[in-house]
Amino acid sequence: MAFTLSGDDACQITHPSPIPNPYWVAFSPAAAKLIGLELNNAGLPSDSSWLEVLAGNSLATTYQQFPRPISTAYSGHQFGVWAGQLGDGRAILLGEMNGQELQLKGAGKTMYSRMGDGRAVLRSSIREFLCSEAMHALGIPTTRALAIVGSELPVRRETMETAAVCTRLAPSFLRIGHFEHYASLQNVVRLKELADLLIKDHYPECQTNTEPYLELFKRICERNAMLVAQWQAVGFCHGVLNSDNISALGLTMDYGPFGFLDQFEIDHICNHSDQGGRYAYHRQPQIMHWNMACLASGFLPLLEPTHDEQKAQSLLREVLETFPVTYAQAWQSLFRQKLGFTTEQEGDIRLIERLLQAMHDSKVDFTYFFRQLSGVRQDQVVQQISLRDHFVDRNGIDQWFTDYLTRLKAESSQDHPRKIAMDLINPKYILRNHLAQVAIDKAKHHDFSEITTLLEILSKPYDEQSAHERYAMPPPPDLEKVEVSCSS
Repeated sequence: MAFTLSGDDACQITHPSPIPNPYWVAFSPAAAKLIGLELNNAGLPSDSSWLEVLAGNSLATTYQQFPRPISTAYSGHQFGVWAGQLGDGRAILLGEMNGQELQLKGAGKTMYSRMGDGRAVLRSSIREFLCSEAMHALGIPTTRALAIVGSELPVRRETMETAAVCTRLAPSFLRIGHFEHYASLQNVVRLKELADLLIKDHYPECQTNTEPYLELFKRICERNAMLVAQWQAVGFCHGVLNSDNISALGLTMDYGPFGFLDQFEIDHICNHSDQGGRYAYHRQPQIMHWNMACLASGFLPLLEPTHDEQKAQSLLREVLETFPVTYAQAWQSLFRQKLGFTTEQEGDIRLIERLLQAMHDSKVDFTYFFRQLSGVRQDQVVQQISLRDHFVDRNGIDQWFTDYLTRLKAESSQDHPRKIAMDLINPKYILRNHLAQVAIDKAKHHDFSEITTLLEILSKPYDEQSAHERYAMPPPPDLEKVEVSCSS
């Protein structure tokens, strides 16, 4: 497990609070494989005692026990402001199976719940469950979701809702906020333990480096730079990129008011609580870089035993300066692939930027456009390309398509191989907000079929799936503005 009990405030033994009459809402057989669970013909655990365990009502199945469930302390910056000590306010780490930590989200109060009730509601649990598994299928690093267990236990948010417990899996749930926490307490012993743990279990390549902690910081920065580039490439907005929501393994985690872009807006805000737009789509790379600067402050005490403060700061700053370079390289590579380019040529970035500006000006659906782009043929007359009809400025997009076709011919692109390659990076199916909302509305009436359907569709986001064409379409006008807040 990520933490051991060593007598300080690293973690607290925390027993889940039971919920009455639990029932299965959703279960991911794919995630279950990670921990080696045996399933029955219904795709649920063969050992029925798992329902009680994942509800937080028990700590033991017939072959697996979780004797020391814990919650952990961390700190962080929220919306750019130091928030001091935070922690697992409604997350309880049960233990580890097959190298995966099992964490219950919504299983009751912990030492770090502050004024919260420690619960999660059905609505947000469905969104997190589906998006965790969808992101994995897209090839984007993420925590996984094993199950949702529901109950009629009432939970008040903006309105009265019902409780749910979502089980999350990850190799480690360590986050930037853990380092910030112990740095703020000047607890170098715990900082070193955390860093050594990460190196041993997740970054073994750092062990032989002459500067292992600096190298660890570099690797964490690299992973998160590439992660945010992948988010941008699929139009994913996290919504709450506080430093305490950032994984030390470069995983997408803490799914809250997230959203995938429908109509492309470069400054799209998916969280209506984010009134200043700090976490808007186009600001995600900048904010992730800022969060790495927060992590650098946490790493500073680790470098000071072998370097004076000024030298340690300089070394960390040098690594931080590589973040935008790593991000830009990853972003450019991904968008070249999205356009079907196999080579790098001068003018590519300008061509990409012109397209994104045109999409923004006309509010073109992000996922639909890039998926359909693979069907463009080099022998087509530009005015016959149907995608041009999605743009207000026809002359402008006609010129773009003219330049695009010229660029394809410059590398002797072949239509059929290019289409295959583009369809492997431009998904057809994403978890659009209106699709999740349909599943949520049905689940409120104990109809969980839409969750199962979406889980199956989103597990193959790059396939055609002709029987599910409607799930690939942009939302109808009355569902374009499904709003999501931090309340969960």
